[in-house]
Amino acid sequence: MAADEGEAGDAGEAELERRPWRIPPELHGQRLDRALSELVPEFSRSYLQQLIEAGAVTLGPQPSQLVVRKSAHKVRAGEVGTIELRPTPQSQAFKPEVMDLDIVHEDAHLLVIHKPAGLVVHPAPGNWSGTLLNGLLGRDQGRGEVAAQLPRAGIVHRLDKDTSGLMVVARTRVAMEALVRMIAAREVSRQYLALAHRAWNGPVLRDVGGAAQEGIGRDPANRLRMAVVDLARHPGKPALTTFELLGNAAPRPDEGLAQGACLLRCTLHTGRTHQIRVHAASIGHPLLGDGVYGGAPVVGLRRQALHAWRLALRHPVSGEALVFHAPPPDDLAKACAALGLDYNAAQETPKSPLSRGPKDA
Repeated sequence: MAADEGEAGDAGEAELERRPWRIPPELHGQRLDRALSELVPEFSRSYLQQLIEAGAVTLGPQPSQLVVRKSAHKVRAGEVGTIELRPTPQSQAFKPEVMDLDIVHEDAHLLVIHKPAGLVVHPAPGNWSGTLLNGLLGRDQGRGEVAAQLPRAGIVHRLDKDTSGLMVVARTRVAMEALVRMIAAREVSRQYLALAHRAWNGPVLRDVGGAAQEGIGRDPANRLRMAVVDLARHPGKPALTTFELLGNAAPRPDEGLAQGACLLRCTLHTGRTHQIRVHAASIGHPLLGDGVYGGAPVVGLRRQALHAWRLALRHPVSGEALVFHAPPPDDLAKACAALGLDYNAAQETPKSPLSRGPKDA
């Protein structure tokens, strides 16, 4: 059972393990939580403290054991007891699940997947099952080097839950290590389609962020959001996005678009959390449907209007140039049609080398 930082009471109906323990001489006089962290190393000390407070630790021989609820209790050499190891959502999260994945490309080293909006990529609080990671584990069961043997099941980059589109996933250790290096070196080209509020009136091509003093970090006023921050004053990382106008839509006051809308091709040069959404909002063009960053649910959209439509890279093992495209799903396609915008314009050659990325495939 893996180390875990979750709530000790979230065991559900999973079977409990009652493990006996005995204090060795070298732990004499230590706090109970510190001693147990040595005797039960697969759990973190903070989680063991939760177990102690929840009454899951007893002291003394059976049948006269006493529940001890104080982590600071000092133990003595030779003392015995039991600890009730309660499976938690986190410890149960990395399990294979049968899932219908849209596979765009598959070989011995790679998968390219078209992720639907609504699918969480990696287990996290509130989503300990039903994630892309669970589906990858279920799909690759039985292979010589299964996804379960790779960190994060081979996931090397992520998309937000409500962002659709292309993702590359490693299937072998050599591919994963190479992909991580390539992404860090900006050798993987990732382009997105976005529908944003307000007609675009500036330069057709615009770079946002990237200056040494500007980046993306936690919003100092709201820790649940990201924001463009001054790196000299707040924690964050440099971020650069290229926006290219593909088309403007006329104002539609009756539909909540009093200042019109625009269709953008967005190129990531860095991969910060919510990067495109934050940068678009920072220049006055929040994405349609993105309530977190100022967008409104218009023209039938109930999620941010963002789709990872193009992925280009060199195969991490063979070196072959690979380019993949994924048309937007129905909700974005219908929104474009309702606004009279043609997303097929994104197939045209980008107007700037910045939009193509290093070593574009």
